[in-house]
Amino acid sequence: MLRFLHPLITPVTYTRWLHLLMPQAVVSVWLFISMDTPWVPVVLAALVGLIPGTRLAEGIQGQLLLTPAERGDPDATISVAPSTSWSERWRTALWLEVRLLCATLAGLATVWLPATTVDLVRSAFGTKPSDQWLAAGLGTHWWAAVLAPVPLLVMLSVVVGCGELITAAARWLLGPTPVQRLTALEERTEQLLERNRIARELHDSIGHALTVAVVQAGAARAARDPEFTERALAAIEETGRNALEDLDRVLRVLRESGPTPGQRPSLSEADRLLDSARGAGAKVDAEVSGPLEQVPGSVSREGYRILQESLTNVLRHSGAVPVRVRITVAEGRLELEVTNPFTGSTGTPGDGSGLRGIRERAALLGGNAKTGLYGEEWMVHASLPLGRIR
Repeated sequence: MLRFLHPLITPVTYTRWLHLLMPQAVVSVWLFISMDTPWVPVVLAALVGLIPGTRLAEGIQGQLLLTPAERGDPDATISVAPSTSWSERWRTALWLEVRLLCATLAGLATVWLPATTVDLVRSAFGTKPSDQWLAAGLGTHWWAAVLAPVPLLVMLSVVVGCGELITAAARWLLGPTPVQRLTALEERTEQLLERNRIARELHDSIGHALTVAVVQAGAARAARDPEFTERALAAIEETGRNALEDLDRVLRVLRESGPTPGQRPSLSEADRLLDSARGAGAKVDAEVSGPLEQVPGSVSREGYRILQESLTNVLRHSGAVPVRVRITVAEGRLELEVTNPFTGSTGTPGDGSGLRGIRERAALLGGNAKTGLYGEEWMVHASLPLGRIR
């Protein structure tokens, strides 16, 4: 019993009912104008369906009234877009014919069956039913009151059934084509990739700045030397300023407004990373060989982030230890290596997401990255091709 009554308390039943009655109003107006040409609305519906914008209007109505729960969902089964091919136009024309058919059934049920219930009630109270509805010629009978609810139940069944039918037809005829589904999937994939890239940018940039600030502050407090404290505060200030620039650039990308974000840092600015690590107490031995200025921008930018994350891990997990940085451009590849003594006092660097990000960056460029313990040293080695960018 509750299952039968459930459609009556579901809002979508009544929005679908409204959707069904809208075309019936147009048909009724035409029949009032010309009762001898009932076929005209059918022909007009087919012709209107060939207009590209009709599919857009019908899709909006369908999402709003037939599947309101899917409104705004990128995976909605009813698409909201104009026709872009003759196949979609013919499908829209067929949809309008199906809609007219269902509207006619629901409209007749909405008018005739409640009127029949009224006639049955009149018959039960001794008044002869009218000759216009289904109870015509019944006469007056007390038992007509028992039958009075039946037409209403039939009407509700017809409305619910037509609502389900018209919704299924909308999903079939107004739904996205396989090409549209593939396009939408590609767009969502691009958005997810961009979000992951931004997440890596924030992790590398802000993580590096916070790590340097924490190390510098701890060293300044332990040293109790005013001159050292001043240098530490200057380093924290510079690192924080660079991090704020990166953060502002990423936020402008997320807002998708304002001027075009500035160029992301590249390996030509690696000195500021090395100076930041030195300011945090690490003894950095850096060697750069090869034409670094000839490295493609995308490779240079990702190389900068890999170096940044590598130095951040050194400071976070090993502290102020000697660090060896080797950057080589030769034979069509960029080789970047960062090694440091592994103390093991603050956990294994590979437990976090930073090193996974390094490997992902290298893989997206068609290269590879290796991280791990080699003897008593922790090493990050990235090999990136200069001419194979995916």
